[in-house]
Amino acid sequence: QVRLVESGGGLVQAGGSLRLSCAASGTMFSTNDMAWYRQATGKQRELVAGVSSGGTTNYADSVKGRFTISRDNAKNTVYLQMNSLKAEDTAVYYCRLSDLYTYWGQGTQVTVSS
Repeated sequence: QVRLVESGGGLVQAGGSLRLSCAASGTMFSTNDMAWYRQATGKQRELVAGVSSGGTTNYADSVKGRFTISRDNAKNTVYLQMNSLKAEDTAVYYCRLSDLYTYWGQGTQVTVSS
């Protein structure tokens, strides 16, 4: 059974940094594409960043140059380093794993105060 557990969210001032982690279990992690999504109150869930099983990354325009996605296959973990945070980055952040199916974590709240 695939399980994803996010951590690292919290309250930070604008301009600050946070690092989110997503630990996966029950899967051959190195073969999975991983991604971070976010959903702000009253808005649709949107892609923030993705990393393929081969290490190729992609980012939403709104976070390019500020966020970095990475993965550690030895730890079955994907990370999202978020720098220069803005109030508009406030959202619940979700980890997503894709293989034959799609799996989601429970989400972690990120709140950026201006």
